[in-house]
Amino acid sequence: GVNNIVCTVDTVDAFNPKVVQSAMGSILRVNVFYTDLIDFIKSHVSTPVYSAVLDGTSIHNVSIDQDCFVVIGNESVGVSEAILKLTAKKISIPRIGKAESLNAAIATAVMLAVIQQ
Repeated sequence: GVNNIVCTVDTVDAFNPKVVQSAMGSILRVNVFYTDLIDFIKSHVSTPVYSAVLDGTSIHNVSIDQDCFVVIGNESVGVSEAILKLTAKKISIPRIGKAESLNAAIATAVMLAVIQQ
């Protein structure tokens, strides 16, 4: 259900061989844009922003608009403070067990699956 992916200018190229291989061709079914993410969010002020963080509200307990931005941060650093200031709601996947976090791609897949329900 994702049509567009907006990346920060310092994100790896979507056509990097490792990215293409890991996406199994799905990269060809979406539009990928590289831009200043803060400016992009500010130019879409009516679209709610949900940022994935470790201590957010469970994604199962949040009503998420279908037309929204879901921000997934870098696996080691997370979502920047500047983006968090523009966030309507901080969300997370509930932890079961002792795992500290999920890979960004897996976290994105889980969150999008829940949003699409």
